[in-house]
Amino acid sequence: MSQYQDDINAIAGLKEKEGSAWNAINPESAARMRAQNRFKTGLDIANYTAKIMRDDMANYDLDSSKYTQSLGCWHGFIGQQKMISIKKHFNSTDRRYLYLSGWMIAALRSEFGPLPDQSMHEKTAVADLIRELYTFLRQADARELGGLFRQLDAAEGAAKQAIQDQIDNHITHVVPIIADIDAGFGNAEATYLMAKQMIEAGACCIQIENQVSDEKQCGHQDGKVTVPHEDFLAKIRAVRYAFLELGVDNGLIVARTDSLGAGLTKQIAVTREPGDLGDQYNSFLDVEEVSTESMSNGDVVIKRDGKLLRPKRLPSNLFHFRAGTGEERCVLDCITSLQNGADLLWIETEKPHIAQIGGMVNEIRKVIPNAKLVYNNSPSFNWTLNFRQQMFDSMKGEGKDVSAYDRSKLMSVEYDATELAIAADEKIRTFQADAAREAGIFHHLITLPTYHTAALSTDNLAKDYFGDQGMLGYVAGVQRKEIRQGVACVKHQNMSGSDIGDDHKEYFSGEAALKASGKDNTMNQF
Repeated sequence: MSQYQDDINAIAGLKEKEGSAWNAINPESAARMRAQNRFKTGLDIANYTAKIMRDDMANYDLDSSKYTQSLGCWHGFIGQQKMISIKKHFNSTDRRYLYLSGWMIAALRSEFGPLPDQSMHEKTAVADLIRELYTFLRQADARELGGLFRQLDAAEGAAKQAIQDQIDNHITHVVPIIADIDAGFGNAEATYLMAKQMIEAGACCIQIENQVSDEKQCGHQDGKVTVPHEDFLAKIRAVRYAFLELGVDNGLIVARTDSLGAGLTKQIAVTREPGDLGDQYNSFLDVEEVSTESMSNGDVVIKRDGKLLRPKRLPSNLFHFRAGTGEERCVLDCITSLQNGADLLWIETEKPHIAQIGGMVNEIRKVIPNAKLVYNNSPSFNWTLNFRQQMFDSMKGEGKDVSAYDRSKLMSVEYDATELAIAADEKIRTFQADAAREAGIFHHLITLPTYHTAALSTDNLAKDYFGDQGMLGYVAGVQRKEIRQGVACVKHQNMSGSDIGDDHKEYFSGEAALKASGKDNTMNQF
């Protein structure tokens, strides 16, 4: 017996128990509403989606072609439309998640207006967006099931059973969200409190980075400053305690290292004995040997291997790391994070280069064999130029004639049809599968693609509609494509919940219900 039928029977039993006061209650209508609201709380969602991610990680360990993907979404509607499209095109949501980008929170969701990615936005905006995304995904479930229930009422015989099977085996639009908590928004207590909000809203996976919280920069900008490992590990533990307190025992933590692009630290790490974690962190500092006689007023010095060493310090009181130590620091950051409670890694790189990423992962896996990455397929990369230059270098290394190409101008449209450009595009196409196989990347995401798609589609519409195309700019560029591609929101009244509301009116008021979906509803044209 299906859950739907179980609910009908259970509510019928309640109705009988309550007697005549419940005469107007239809058990099947109530069971339908219950089916349309499968997840009652954010914690229900977090536990459900955490299991999905854990299972996906185990499957990836057995077969690297089973990598996962997501797109960053800055509004509930965007996330909803993405998942509706995925279900339409693939009839499954398997291995497809949502990503919540701190960058897009700052740029699009702050009451201050657009802000740089420096953790200056309201802390609660992150949990608010998680809650909003899941509200829209749950509404997508309700909308789809409502349509199936209407089909069920109209169907007969075998067709009725086929529709009932779809209801009983309904695939939810609710999927895991990997949510960005930036650098923790303060000390470890602040991180814990914010993590709780995010988990209660439904987040099963929280990504945290090793930058200084009050100096946080976008991972693709200059000026990044990292913290000693012990400071970062305290925040990882804070997130883990938040998961455990709320009963999401399978909750996941992504530990992000920005060390590859960070040449500065705000603190010299505490060290108690040679070779401990603090000593290893300090070993990367750019230092010069000094004597007590050569020291200046206010100098900070450390003792290492019997020598007095003065770290290079900026007027901002930040300390320099030695040039060329970024990859080694990344490897140590990753190993340390996994050894102290993180589940997945994120290495923020300056270019999408599989060999570079794979080289670091190989070093990490010497210590932790099943180490896995979440990787930012960032819009901050010029993918076309990067891969064309990689292909140029590869062809040159193989002794091929590259004299027809100017490496510095490979972005030019004049190269689009060349052998080099076609080969580079194929490398871009297979990047995710190749990197999953060769560089341990379990999850591929694009942080802010829908920011760019919204801008691009709006630019095209504005150009045509306000230009000589007039209304045809909208009809040919938007509506006609929506109809022909079966885009759900072409029926925007249905998408906004009008049909769900009609169902509820009928449940609540019976024949007296005033419905919006009658013959004069212009949406019938679609």
